[in-house]
Amino acid sequence: MTKLLVTGAAGKLGRAVLHHLMETGGITPGDIVAASRDTKKLADVASKGIETRIADFDDEAGLVKAFTDVDRVLIISTDELATPGKRIAQHKAAVSAAVKAGVRHIVYTSMPNPDKSLVSFAPDHLGTEEAIKASGIPYTILRNSWYADNYLMGMPHNLQVGTWYTAMGAGKVSNITRDDCARAAAAVLANPPAGNRIFTLTGPESLSADEIAARVANAAGKPLEVANVTDEQLTHGLTGAGLPGFVVQMLASADANIRAGNFDLVTDDFEKLTGRKPQNLTAYLETQKAALTG
Repeated sequence: MTKLLVTGAAGKLGRAVLHHLMETGGITPGDIVAASRDTKKLADVASKGIETRIADFDDEAGLVKAFTDVDRVLIISTDELATPGKRIAQHKAAVSAAVKAGVRHIVYTSMPNPDKSLVSFAPDHLGTEEAIKASGIPYTILRNSWYADNYLMGMPHNLQVGTWYTAMGAGKVSNITRDDCARAAAAVLANPPAGNRIFTLTGPESLSADEIAARVANAAGKPLEVANVTDEQLTHGLTGAGLPGFVVQMLASADANIRAGNFDLVTDDFEKLTGRKPQNLTAYLETQKAALTG
């Protein structure tokens, strides 16, 4: 029997991975371990026969206990972005715990081009990849492109005012849905490729701001104009909207990264891993009309 553990199992990506492990990966609940800081949030998962364990990334000894007798671990990057240095420390603790617990394969959710990315949290991913490579444990790194789901945060407001202020410039980005990333992670966890591999997961097309706005407007049934602004103007506007500093930095740096061409890539890695095409942005947005107009 092979034990597969998913960290961050109470989060959106983690829950989706659990779903795909059972639905498309053919893994029985008894072979899956769902790990989270708060296992109370996994009561519904436990009711399906999946074992739950406490996994606090600030407690390496606890992580060793959680990873014990587990063959493969999916390390989902944490959401600790507010405190500089905390996220990479957590990830390194998880990698160290995997070594101590005798884990045989690590799967990690990273991002495209972390070595040259301008996104504020890119150093966390690069440092984690380096720690995994140095661990000696066979690994599969999944570099997830910018989620299509991220548009649901700002686009409803943009549609209300009819304008999307962006510093993307003429840059393009290939979005992929969170669910597709979960499907790929489940496929790798269930049947990891031999050796050490890195896959970049993207959608089927790379789009400009105008092309994205047109798709959003069509799905919502509302007009949406693109207003190109500078990094400084975008930062000022996001700050004025009351967003936390680390969120402002993340969003502004993501636009700068798109403008620099670092998100302008399309691969067939998702199809290689899952045997199916990734959902395109148009199809995804059509399923999200209520969220866009709510």
